[in-house]
Amino acid sequence: QVQLVESGGGLVQPGGSLRLSCAGSGSSFSIYAMGWYRQAPGKQRELVATITSASSTNYADSVKGRFTISRDNSKNTVYLQMNSLKPEDTAVYYCNRRLPTSRLPWGQGTLVTVSS
Repeated sequence: QVQLVESGGGLVQPGGSLRLSCAGSGSSFSIYAMGWYRQAPGKQRELVATITSASSTNYADSVKGRFTISRDNSKNTVYLQMNSLKPEDTAVYYCNRRLPTSRLPWGQGTLVTVSS
């Protein structure tokens, strides 16, 4: 079964940067649009950024200009470069296929904590 494994989270001060990675298995990784999602304590999971199979990107207004999503299909990996981090970016970050109809079981995610 195809699995997604997120990594790269941690504790960072406001204004800092982190790079998240999402490694997927399976030979069809490259054909799917992918997304990074996050869930803050007490809140619903929200979509942060998406990238198509052709590497077109889209971002939530809250992260536009600060986050960059990218992919390396040769490594079955999607990245999220996060700059100028704010305390409100604190959340567990997940990756998954963009379309609900093709979505995989959610992984454990990676925790990002922005605090001084």
